[in-house]
Order: sequence, then structure tokens, then C-alpha cells
Amino acid sequence: MTATDTVSPDNSLLASAEAHVPAVEEDLPPPQRFWTKVWRDTFHEARAKVGAVWIAVLIVFAVFGPVIANSHPLAMKSGGHWSSPMLRYLTPVDVILPIFTLAAAIVLFFTRWSGGVKVAALAGILAVVSALAFVLVHPPPAVVYEQWRDLARAGKIESAVHAPVPYSANDRLRDQPEKRLTGPSREHWLGTEANGADVLSRLIHASRIALSIGLISTGIAVVIGVVVGGLMGYFVGKVDMLGMRLIEIFEAIPTLFLMITIVAFFGRNLYLLMAIIGLTTWTGDARFIRAEFLTLRNQDFVQAAKAAGLPLHSILFRHMLPNGIAPVLISASFGVASAILYESTLSFLGLGLVDEPSWGQMLNQALGVGGAFVWWIAVFPGLAIFLTVFAYNLVGEALRDALDPKLGH
Repeated sequence: MTATDTVSPDNSLLASAEAHVPAVEEDLPPPQRFWTKVWRDTFHEARAKVGAVWIAVLIVFAVFGPVIANSHPLAMKSGGHWSSPMLRYLTPVDVILPIFTLAAAIVLFFTRWSGGVKVAALAGILAVVSALAFVLVHPPPAVVYEQWRDLARAGKIESAVHAPVPYSANDRLRDQPEKRLTGPSREHWLGTEANGADVLSRLIHASRIALSIGLISTGIAVVIGVVVGGLMGYFVGKVDMLGMRLIEIFEAIPTLFLMITIVAFFGRNLYLLMAIIGLTTWTGDARFIRAEFLTLRNQDFVQAAKAAGLPLHSILFRHMLPNGIAPVLISASFGVASAILYESTLSFLGLGLVDEPSWGQMLNQALGVGGAFVWWIAVFPGLAIFLTVFAYNLVGEALRDALDPKLGH
């Protein structure tokens, strides 16, 4: 063989070798976003599914309560004409909730917008719907529930479509005084309470208060905790020391006694209760965010953001917060349950709302006239409180496991 000779490779051998090389890239699953993976891992757990089902049932009750339990006919034919008394007696909140829920479902699940755009869109929708509802919706000031039963008995209603539970939460059945404190029956599935109102209807409508006070008060606590804890963890030094003293002061405030005092001086107001719970329970969230930011502040991506001259709010809430929000989300799920217990306790003590149904308020009526124990008023509201708190705890535990890298998800 001379220097000019060349050795040609065996094409058959090369083709055989390439055929045996595994297609690594083709076998790899497509990359998943972090929060998509967390969502799937959380609700892959059976306990999270059970908790989510109960929470979904409560949401349906809260949003569509007037359609599920109402003394006013959903549709009625009288004098040859059809009308809807239920629509005539809807309050602004009754209109806002279903419209906003439908819009939120569309924005969250059927759009590919970024998180900030979705939040801004939901805030705008809520503001517009609320403004229109309070301007356009004006229910009659006086509500007479028994008028429809009187018309039916007089034969003036030719045909009517009623709700599955044909009793409103505040329908005291004044035309049927003999039905007060009656046990579960075919007509009243969970019985009636001392004033004659249907227990099931009040349970359904009370879910609105339970969910709203839990979500709104926890939202207030999360916002305050994230801001205060983020500033403490980012600046450290004097800011951290001042923040810790502020946290210790708020942790020394007994929330329940403060709520009792505020109610005694300013009256019973649901929004005031939400604000008090949120303003006194943010300290745990602040501690979590502080600890996360103390770790993240020296990471390379934070130093790069500083070197690029990004504003402080962008560094804190766009770059650092998504990497440190996980413990706060877990704490928030337990915080919702805690807020529901606070409101139920206050209502049980007789210091809750007067005109609105509440699970704690219903428990307060379990001792009937003369001290007799009314079991159906104690069991069903107590079971609703237990299942709701338990459901949030189940979801919180599953979320904690999904975010824990030591569990190998």
C-alpha cells in the first residue's frame, strides 16, 4: 500500500453501529414547567382529589346557592304569563359570583396569557362586573317568602319550577309555625331549626361565608407576609431586625379576643372580620418568605439582575418570589381552614353575622328551648365545618409533598 492509497470505511459496519445507538432524545419526555409538574403531582394523590371534590362542591353551593335553595320559584306561570321571581330577588352578590366564576374559568383554563396578565384581567373583570351589578341590580327591600305558597294554595299559580331545595336560608316558615324544630323528613331533608328555617338551605348558603372569609382573609395575610418577609430577607440588617420585632408584636396579639373586642365596639361586619384575620395572621408567611429570600439573595441570577440594573420590585417579585413562594402556598392552604374556624367560633359565641347564615351560628342553636339537645342542628353544621377544614388540610399536605424534593416526585 502506497502513501496515496486510501482506506474506505465499511458502510455496512457503520450502518449497523448507528442502528444500535439508542435514540436518547426521542425517548425523553418533553420538559414540563415547574408549577405544571407540582399541580399534577399534588392532584395525583388520592387525598388531594378527595379534598378538591369537597371544595368544588362548596364552590358550587356558594356560587349557585340561589338556584339550588330558594323559596322564590325559578320560573312561574300565572295568568297565562311566565316570569322568574327568583331573578327579581337576586342581590348584586348573587349576580357577581356566577359571572365572575365563569369569566375566571375562561381566563385561567382557556387562555395562554402570562400569570400577571391573567391576574390583571381577573381584577378588571371583577371591577367591571361589580360596578354594573351594584348599579343595575336592585332587589325589593321587603321579602315575603310565604307569598308564593299562599298563591299556590289559592290556585293562582298555573305552573312553577322550583329549586331542588324550595326554601331560602332566611325563610322562617311563618305560615307554618308547627314545622319549627322538626327532624329530617322528606320535605326538609336535614330538618328545621328553632326559627323554622330549613337546615339544608342554611348550610348551602353558609358555604358562601365560609369560603369568602377563608380565601379573602388568607389573601390579605399572604400579600402582607410576602411584602414584609421579602424586604426582610433581601435587605437584612436593620430592616430585618425591625421586621422581626414587628412580627413578634403581631404574634402576641390574640386574634380571637381582638375579633370579639372589635365586634363589641364596631358591630358585626363580615369585611371587618376578614381584615382582622388577615392583619393578624400574616406573620408565618413573612417568616417563610424571609427564610427563602435569605437563601436566594446571594444566588447568581439575583446578582445578575442587580448588575443589569433591574428595579427592586422586579428583582423581588418577578425573579426571587417565584423561587421562594412554595412554603407560603402550603401555609395558605392551612390558613384558609384556620380562618373558617375563627369565623365559626365567633358565630358559635353569638358574635357573628345576624342576617346571614353561618355554620357556627347554627351550632349555637343546637340547644333548643328548655336546654334540649337538637342533634340534627349539631351534627350537620359540625360535619360541614369538619369536612371543609379536613379538605383544605388534605390539599395542603399533598401540595407540601409535591414541593418537597426529598420525596422524589
